[in-house]
Amino acid sequence: MFIAGFPAGPWGTNCFVVATAPGAECVVVDPGKDAAPGIADVVREHRLKPVAVLLTHGHLDHMWSVTPVSGTYDATAWIHPGDRHLLTDPMRGLSPETAQMLLGQRLTFVEPDRVEELADGVTVSLAGLDFVVDHTPGHTEGSVAFRTPYDADDVSEVMFSGDLLFQGSIGRTDLPGGDHPTMLRSLTEKVLPLADDIVVLPGHGDQTTIGRERATNPYLLELLDTGAAGRTTRGL
Repeated sequence: MFIAGFPAGPWGTNCFVVATAPGAECVVVDPGKDAAPGIADVVREHRLKPVAVLLTHGHLDHMWSVTPVSGTYDATAWIHPGDRHLLTDPMRGLSPETAQMLLGQRLTFVEPDRVEELADGVTVSLAGLDFVVDHTPGHTEGSVAFRTPYDADDVSEVMFSGDLLFQGSIGRTDLPGGDHPTMLRSLTEKVLPLADDIVVLPGHGDQTTIGRERATNPYLLELLDTGAAGRTTRGL
């Protein structure tokens, strides 16, 4: 498998390009602000053809470039219906600080020409890859994580976790559509049962593994111990 990732834009959102191998069709995960040039570089260098754009959720820092990227490569965008409204009205999901930062800018957002909706537990087959969709609300109503098999003896799957799970932290729940008890339920039901060898590629920061987070992440440790959490979180 081929995976190229890079942080894009002022929020340092990780964008990923995923393919079976160089020279093949590929999938783009979370093209945030200023991600298009980096995607174009990866596509050109490795002779790839994007056929789909997967969104872990509808926050602006993860989907700013979804329409231009989808249009450039004639690729279908995939998003959970709980966040689809944010494609055309992303301001509804912003923090006051981010909204203030964008104040005065004339921004217009439209849906890509082709949008497909994701559902919990389905497997989406794209570019020769199978992505299992886990609906993980809490950060937003329509947050999802994507898991795909990985061909290595010590790694069974790769998980694109968006703003669900980070190295040492979890996504914030104080934005519109966020809910902390729902986030804890998503972590309990969708993360804790996973195998330790799964590599986690988060929406921000460095990669990690389920095993590392189970052993060191204070939120998961507290869930394992008491089922409660209440520390500072991350995300747009």
